[in-house]
Amino acid sequence: MFAGSIPALVTPFKGGTFDEAAFRRLVDWQIDNGSTALVPCGTTGEASTLSNAEHHRVIEICVEQAAGRVPIIAGCGSNDTQNALLHMNFSKKAGAAAGLCVAPYYNKPSQAGLLAHFSYLAENCDLPIVLYNVPGRTVTDIAPETTCELANRFPDQIVAIKDASEDLSRVADHRMGISKEFCQLSGNDELALPFNAAGGKGCISVTANVAPALCAQFQQACADNDLVEARKLNDRLYPLHYAMFEDSSPAPVKYALTRVLEGFTDEVRLPLCSASEHARAAVDAALKHADLI
Repeated sequence: MFAGSIPALVTPFKGGTFDEAAFRRLVDWQIDNGSTALVPCGTTGEASTLSNAEHHRVIEICVEQAAGRVPIIAGCGSNDTQNALLHMNFSKKAGAAAGLCVAPYYNKPSQAGLLAHFSYLAENCDLPIVLYNVPGRTVTDIAPETTCELANRFPDQIVAIKDASEDLSRVADHRMGISKEFCQLSGNDELALPFNAAGGKGCISVTANVAPALCAQFQQACADNDLVEARKLNDRLYPLHYAMFEDSSPAPVKYALTRVLEGFTDEVRLPLCSASEHARAAVDAALKHADLI
């Protein structure tokens, strides 16, 4: 269902409110530069600090501005199962192609709890689900056995995973344990090359916010099995992947966007702060290394 370079979009702010005009420009720029799908309201989109009304408005505008040119994977995750279902129902109505559903954070559910959570979502809304495993943020880890059971139990509903576990062996675990076509997307830009080599189909990317064309070219080289070209592009992007996390994300990403796209601010919401001078210097150096500035 999904493949290639898929940016987890930032949510631009101006004066504390959602900057709709800047977001529309970002959506167009991403599509024009080869992004194959878009993810609004993920971690990079600061979903945890958006009200439900803002959350839904961001999704609505993303779908509207994309206008069917690429699919929209709407961020629908929550540590409250009912709130996740609310986001999924809205996203379905708005025209999203799928919902990105992170493992519930803070509650620290067991594997049985994860099975019950995702099963409830699959049984109560027919929007396809992209599982999102990022134990570094959620504490909870969706075990490979749980992923396989969910995908096999709901073959038409649970269609993909964004895997930010940093465990590359899981690509084979999922591929061999799931009895249908199942899309695996890397959640770590710096691991996208070996992830794709193991059987992945692309990346839900932070770096693609600021380097959409390069990320799209890199993913196409991987799809073409052109290892020489993929490695060359990966080398250009590699410092940028790490610079995006020199401070709490998405502060460095938003600073980077002020350097490559006119009309953007680096405003983030508390408890995040704007990128430090150290992080800005790292971003600038990485952008220069990638020939983006």
